[in-house]
Amino acid sequence: MKLIVTGATGLVGSEVIRLALRNPAVTSVIAIARKPVLAPVDISPESQTSKLESVVLESWTSPYPESVMRHIEDADACIWALAVTPSQSKDMDFADVTTICYDYTINGLTNMAAHASKPFRFIYTSGVTVERDQEKTLPFLSEYRLMRGRVENTILDFAKQHHDKGVEVTVAKPGGIESPGREAISAPFTTMLETFGHTPTVHLSELAAAMIDQCLHGITKDPLWGEDLVEIGQRALSPEDYLR
Repeated sequence: MKLIVTGATGLVGSEVIRLALRNPAVTSVIAIARKPVLAPVDISPESQTSKLESVVLESWTSPYPESVMRHIEDADACIWALAVTPSQSKDMDFADVTTICYDYTINGLTNMAAHASKPFRFIYTSGVTVERDQEKTLPFLSEYRLMRGRVENTILDFAKQHHDKGVEVTVAKPGGIESPGREAISAPFTTMLETFGHTPTVHLSELAAAMIDQCLHGITKDPLWGEDLVEIGQRALSPEDYLR
């Protein structure tokens, strides 16, 4: 499988790359970013770093240039892990947050789907608090959560409109993400996440492995809630695969 990864330098994207390089079923990893992407430093001896291709993209809202498109050609899947987090958004102009979260994503899917293989599976990394119902009144981070919900709605509509061209989409909606070396998720935050009715936390490796698995074996449902990600990720991982 030829896999595209965005957000490759972030928490989720870097773990997707680490696990993809370990997985023999993934033959090529195309990391698209604003700057060159290097293989993770904690790579295992059995990983094939030669599978990683770093592709620099300067304009994320324009048609992708030929220098980028030739790497995307015949890709089988994309894991889109690029977004502005809620905490980051507080210090930014919301128009810029929307451009990165919405415009980058829709433009990326449109460019990729036009030149990818069939089927082309697109996994969007979102969160449990993101709301698709645009009429809903939300008690906190309303503008942000509804905007991210519009992203989900738009990419799902795109897949419906391009079903005959083999475009498949699902959204991963974890709650808190646990990772070695990262500050533990607080009890109050976990309690808040539990109010959404899904497994409140997922290990970073399980999240990444679950999304890779959906790319490899086919999308099973939408959305993928925390409990789905844990179940698929645990099934896909061996103990030595986990980030430690």
